[in-house]
Amino acid sequence: MFTKTTGWKVSIATIAFAISAAQITPSAWAEDTRSDSRIQAELTKSLSNAKFKDVHANVQDGVVTLAGTVDVYGVKEDAIKRAKKIKAATTVKDNIEIGGPTVPDEVLKRKLMGKIQSDRVGYGTTAFNAISLNVDHGIVTLGGTAYGPVDKSYALADASYMVGVKGVVDNIQVDPVSLFDDKIRLATARSIYGYPTLNKYAIDPAKPIRIIVQNGNVTLVGVVINKADKEIAGLRANSVPGVFKVTNDLQVANERIQQD
Repeated sequence: MFTKTTGWKVSIATIAFAISAAQITPSAWAEDTRSDSRIQAELTKSLSNAKFKDVHANVQDGVVTLAGTVDVYGVKEDAIKRAKKIKAATTVKDNIEIGGPTVPDEVLKRKLMGKIQSDRVGYGTTAFNAISLNVDHGIVTLGGTAYGPVDKSYALADASYMVGVKGVVDNIQVDPVSLFDDKIRLATARSIYGYPTLNKYAIDPAKPIRIIVQNGNVTLVGVVINKADKEIAGLRANSVPGVFKVTNDLQVANERIQQD
């Protein structure tokens, strides 16, 4: 049965709970404020590099909002990665804009392809990277295959820090690690580039004939001068011991121009 006494007890308990909640809320709010302050301090330190001079960070309830402008996409990407490394930050919102000049897609594609094709020269893996790219309104999409993670990283960096690039999409596949495939790669490269009518391609550090090897299967890509060179390259690859299959996707220069 409900009594006045019971009613008073319920009312007093309710008031006590409200007072207790009121006492906790300022403390919790103060803790959140201190957390935001700590995140802000870490951000300020992490983004102290001169390349982030026009990047601004705001923190509210653990959510980091980055704004401002940068010269190249790579700097924007770096700023976001640094913000995400701060453990106390719950979310990172990106409002950073890419400044600098607007470069036509075809010009950007040509410059970037030249850069990527010539990269890693002297490291012995250039001929084994077959990275493709497309540019659409400044957004670069990289595809194809890379010999290893390092080669892939260099290609992504080339794209990210090229002036005019507004974004980078990574669709590059890395070839599986295999000593067996490595032996085939070297043997195929020697067989192709060491052949008298094909060694002219070895003069170009970009090496137009690219050799992809995956589980003993060889794929040749790139551009050669004539159909005879394409056929000879395919025959030379087929002559390498241990090769299971050769796919000759080499393009002939004149035929490629007609297709384009």
